[in-house]
Amino acid sequence: MTVDARAAARRPLHLALGGALVVATALIPSAESVAADQTSEVTIPYTCQFPSGPEKVEVAVKAVLPVSARTEETIRPGDVSVDVSLARSALTQFTALEAATLSAVAELTVRNTVGEHTADASWQQLEAPAVALPPEGEDEDGVVLAATGDVPTVAFGSPGRATIAPAALRLTLASFTEDGAPTTPPELTVVCERADDEERPLAEITVRDSAGPTTPAPGPTDPAPGKEEPAEPPEQPSPPAPGLDPDAHRKIDDLTEERLDALDDADPGSCPIEIPPEWVMTTAETYAAGYANAVKLDGAAALGPAFMKVVLNKRYINDSCASTVDVTSEVEFAYEGKRQLPPTKATFLSYGFMPTTATMVLEQVGPPAVVQTHTVTNTPTYPEESTVTAQLSMRLYDVEVNGVPLDVGPDCRTERSFEQVLKGYGQSYPPAGYLVATGGNLTGYAHIPPFKGCGVGENLDPLFTSAISSVGKKADNYTKMTQAPLCVATNPDGPDCPPKVPKPER
Repeated sequence: MTVDARAAARRPLHLALGGALVVATALIPSAESVAADQTSEVTIPYTCQFPSGPEKVEVAVKAVLPVSARTEETIRPGDVSVDVSLARSALTQFTALEAATLSAVAELTVRNTVGEHTADASWQQLEAPAVALPPEGEDEDGVVLAATGDVPTVAFGSPGRATIAPAALRLTLASFTEDGAPTTPPELTVVCERADDEERPLAEITVRDSAGPTTPAPGPTDPAPGKEEPAEPPEQPSPPAPGLDPDAHRKIDDLTEERLDALDDADPGSCPIEIPPEWVMTTAETYAAGYANAVKLDGAAALGPAFMKVVLNKRYINDSCASTVDVTSEVEFAYEGKRQLPPTKATFLSYGFMPTTATMVLEQVGPPAVVQTHTVTNTPTYPEESTVTAQLSMRLYDVEVNGVPLDVGPDCRTERSFEQVLKGYGQSYPPAGYLVATGGNLTGYAHIPPFKGCGVGENLDPLFTSAISSVGKKADNYTKMTQAPLCVATNPDGPDCPPKVPKPER
């Protein structure tokens, strides 16, 4: 069914989502930009807080960006690099650990502005390869860490002079000894702030109205031409009985279908087909922990606590006609610099009688995990359904069968990635059940593919495939994860920061 929707006005929009207040600016992603490109570069002084004290650091940011764009055109920064120059004085904490090389992962906050509208985007996972640390007395200028990577797109919903400007910077520095081993400690996280208030945008982009010069763009507080002002969310009602409505997920489906069916008989000109997503990205961190059943082994393996980096609201659709809000966010797992959950050791009875112990690692592959949240806004409780979809690969090592080590080699893993889908149900008024902002329980099933690469000198793939993998394509391995509340970057001093480790539930 094609969803009819009334376009939201291009103005700041306040909606209660998952118990959190979200402010949508007029920065909207849409069609791809085809404007001419320019190579933009800016050098900015920062002050970074090292354990030995503050250090002055010069950061050169470079990206390929268009000279001009239309409103709602997607701008995709290309060839992004963040070069961090560390002086000799900043390197003493690493040379004191007998470090020979230094690498980094940079996270740069970028401020996107057009007119009075501003939104911050996070350029995460910009990786700088290891560089050699100069011996004492040589190269007094220090070293340069050149971080590169892909960054989020942006689009501007209002015409005018748009700027893209670097803001806060966070560095995760990893040091290694001459033989390649991590130092102790292996990493150091450094927070950096702009050293002055001088405006130094990376790029200025002329944004023209996509509607053409004869049609003025809606003002920041005016509804779009021919559109009604969208209704404000209902006031918070008197709290009903504590706890989540047990039929919340059914009501989400019933209310949405009932509303959409009613639209089929409405005046087709009263609601546009769809509205563009609102750009309201922000970052957050949290932990999740739980258990995964292995049906064939008649047991459960502990998972986590998994540290997760979250990018909230990568896509945001307010459908005031259908009385729904749909939000898409992304999640990256992180453990010791890798995209994975922490290793976990589990003991099972293989084939019902043989005790088998193995260390299992779930590695994230492909794009970030996707969190899709669907909220119904025409009922007082605001029922909400969230679906988390991740692509994972399972690797096994340190295997023992009946107490005897079994050499499975370094790459005993599922022959392909598999999809783990978890769902959670909640409501906003009063907050109950699972909400992305406040956490809770997520449950689902996964299909474990056959194994490959297992065994040294003998092929053990059939052994692990028959003992662990699902039958056919059936997703029969039940998983239950408990997520802690989000520590949101815009509220670093809030009660949920730093992120807490939840107690898993069976």
